[in-house]
Amino acid sequence: MTDRPVTLRPIAEGDLPILEVLLSDPEALGEFQWYGWRDPGRMRRRWAEHGLLGEAQWMLAVASGGEFCGFVAAERKGLLPTAPYWNVGVQLRPEARGRGIGTEAQRQFVAYLFAHTPVMRLEADTEDTNLAEQRVLEKLGFTREGVQRALTFRDGAWRDVVRYSLLRTDLRS
Repeated sequence: MTDRPVTLRPIAEGDLPILEVLLSDPEALGEFQWYGWRDPGRMRRRWAEHGLLGEAQWMLAVASGGEFCGFVAAERKGLLPTAPYWNVGVQLRPEARGRGIGTEAQRQFVAYLFAHTPVMRLEADTEDTNLAEQRVLEKLGFTREGVQRALTFRDGAWRDVVRYSLLRTDLRS
């Protein structure tokens, strides 16, 4: 566990070089997030457009002791404009993992989304072999809804994904 406070804040321009590495370096992304090379300037362009806080996608910096450790993100989903929900996730720098930072960041992000949007439902997805993230989601009160078979393609193979949800009315820790 970290002994330094974890905070969320908007992504600052000074975070962008580290963010770009975090989203493009296979070693930094880790076992469950490397999907191949992508446009390296996409985040800088999105940040210049709306600070990574657009209508359909939000990204906030995760900091511990003032140091940029990664980000939490939410993407607006839903078939009907009257019933949107957010799909949420977290990505941390390798040196920040395993210290409770991601758990606390996700706890704060969930509270933020329920406090500042009228959304009823949050979702989170993780590969079925990512047991650490599944434990975190369950610790935060998310309910495992099921496995979506062969949902994502990574590292030469189709991967099953576990879907979790948390409703505004569910008990949270």
